[in-house]
Amino acid sequence: MIKRRNLLGAMVAAAVGSQAVPFQALAAAGKAQPRSIPWRNWSGSQQCLPTARSAPANVAELQELIASASGTVRAVGAGHSFSPLVPTDGTIVSLSRLSGLIDHDPKTLQATLWAGSRLGDIGQPLETAGQALINMPDIDEQTLAGCLSTATHGTGIGIGCMSTFIEGLQLVDARGELVDCDASNNPELFQAAKVSLGTLGVISQVRLQNVAPYRLRRETVWREFEEIMEIANDMADTHRNFEFFYIPYSGMGFTDTHDLTDEPIGSTEKIDSNDSVEDLKMARDWLEGSPKLRELILSSTVKMLSDEVTVESSWKNYANERNVRFNEMEYHLPREHGLQAMREVREVLEANHPEVFFPIEVRFVKGDDIWLSPFYQRDTCSIAVHRYFEDDFKPYFKSIEPIFRKYNGRPHWGKLNTLTRDDFRKLYPRWNDFAEVRNTMDPKGRFLNPYLAGLF
Repeated sequence: MIKRRNLLGAMVAAAVGSQAVPFQALAAAGKAQPRSIPWRNWSGSQQCLPTARSAPANVAELQELIASASGTVRAVGAGHSFSPLVPTDGTIVSLSRLSGLIDHDPKTLQATLWAGSRLGDIGQPLETAGQALINMPDIDEQTLAGCLSTATHGTGIGIGCMSTFIEGLQLVDARGELVDCDASNNPELFQAAKVSLGTLGVISQVRLQNVAPYRLRRETVWREFEEIMEIANDMADTHRNFEFFYIPYSGMGFTDTHDLTDEPIGSTEKIDSNDSVEDLKMARDWLEGSPKLRELILSSTVKMLSDEVTVESSWKNYANERNVRFNEMEYHLPREHGLQAMREVREVLEANHPEVFFPIEVRFVKGDDIWLSPFYQRDTCSIAVHRYFEDDFKPYFKSIEPIFRKYNGRPHWGKLNTLTRDDFRKLYPRWNDFAEVRNTMDPKGRFLNPYLAGLF
């Protein structure tokens, strides 16, 4: 039976893999420290030994750092990206000390925030100011700049990725100078900077379009896979936010919806998602060689689970706590191909990879006009596959990625993929326009680590 379990072990595991020494402790008055402490991302799949690590306390220190640093400069957020966007032997800059609400306008419902703000830390200040984010992803540990730079998204076919909420931003360029941009001021730079992978400069603050605070009714319903396939498109059209998960080797999954409500805050009993993942791992460990028995046991267990309903303020209802680490590949496909691709992913997975136990996540996102957005000019169905952080993800991802590519999928910028510059050029009609702006902003490539230099 999937049940609650003491989280101590999972939390310790997550802490060991995270940045064990705070950037604040590494940077007295924002000064970069000599090479001595390695950096690695949340899952441990990306790591490096930079020459220096710094956490400026204000914009002036950030400007001075960038102007004086030798070699490559890469900004780092919470380390929740799995692709090699950060690793460098140069300087890593954290914006952890540039965090919080700067200003807000009660008439336009716009707010300016420091770029180092964690998503989980801005919900309450915005609510106090009479505002709320239009949408959020299902993890809120990321920094605002990290989310926007990689086109991080929630779900909802009528809602774009988080970068579509940007009304203006400020960044520090390769010379250490402040540059402001919006639709009227430096419009080409603004269009490029909405999703920039940190290659134009270091974003210092962002002005977002928000909405008035709202309450959501979240409902989780366990269903058989074929039922989910039959109703998914209709549910995506019907609900404000809709996603579904499939549990490998179970024939079962669940739908997850959010809708606006005035109902009183409350919740039914919930399953702890971290405990559930640990239980799925246990089923894999014991029954990896007996897929039929594994499916029988998992499906029988899932069918006994109760549906869940939670009514809460929007920013409290979107995110889930993720203590069990993993590596992830996510591709954004044209919506019309999403469910067929999902069927093919399941078929390849269950024919070849009994070692996999993490659920597959499927979300829906509205198209946009941002040059490097994976959602450029098309509504999408996003499919994410995961591997436990201690397991080798390469064989599984290698067998799944051709399905995504067959349907012209664009990978999430923060997730693992094997695409090259030529591949991206074919997928992004405005790729060369972005590259031209990038070269103008950073002609010497100071913000390009080896991976990004290969792309640009």
